[in-house]
Amino acid sequence: MKSLPRILMFLAGLCLLSLFVFPMWRITLIAPQYPDGVTMYIWIDKINGSTPGTLQNINILNHYVGMKYIEPDAIPELQYFPYVIGALAGLAFLAAAADKRWLYFTWAVLMIALAVLGIYDFYLWEYDYGHDLSDTAPIKIPGASFQPPLFGTKVILNFVAKSFPHTGGYLAGFGIALALLAWWLKPKIERS
Repeated sequence: MKSLPRILMFLAGLCLLSLFVFPMWRITLIAPQYPDGVTMYIWIDKINGSTPGTLQNINILNHYVGMKYIEPDAIPELQYFPYVIGALAGLAFLAAAADKRWLYFTWAVLMIALAVLGIYDFYLWEYDYGHDLSDTAPIKIPGASFQPPLFGTKVILNFVAKSFPHTGGYLAGFGIALALLAWWLKPKIERS
C-alpha cells in the first residue's frame, strides 16, 4: 500500500504516453450530404480522418467559403508537441522514482497549465481558421464565420460540427487526476 502513490504517478506518465497511440481530439461534421459525418482526428503529430480522403474533402468544402486549407506540415505544434509530451512523461517517471509528494503536485499543475495553454492555442487556430476568409471565395456570406466549436456542438450553415476530446485526450486528463490522487494519498498512507 505504501507504494501506491508511486504506482499512480507511474500510471499518470503512461496515460500521457497514450497520446502517441490515440488521437487527442476529434471534430466531426454532419450534413445532408454526409449523414454519417466526416471526422477529423487531431494527434500530437498529425491530422487525419476517418477515411484516407477525409482531410482532402474537408479542404474542398472549406475552399468554397474561403477558409484556409488544413495543412498539417504547416502547423508548428505538430512538429514539437511529441517532444513536449515525451519530456513530460519522463518527468512523471522521475517523480514516481523520487516518490516526493511535492513532485506529484508540481507535475499535475504543470500539466494543467500546459493543457490550458494548448486549448487556448487550439482556440486561436480555430478562430483564425473560421474567420480569416479569402476574398476570392466562390460562396460569400456577409458577416458569416465558420469557426468550429472548441468543445461541444455548433450549427454552421447546413453542417453540425462536433468537437470533443478523443481517447488520448481523455487518458491524458486521467493522468492528471492520477497525479493529484497520488499527491493526496501520500501523507495519508505514510501516517497509517
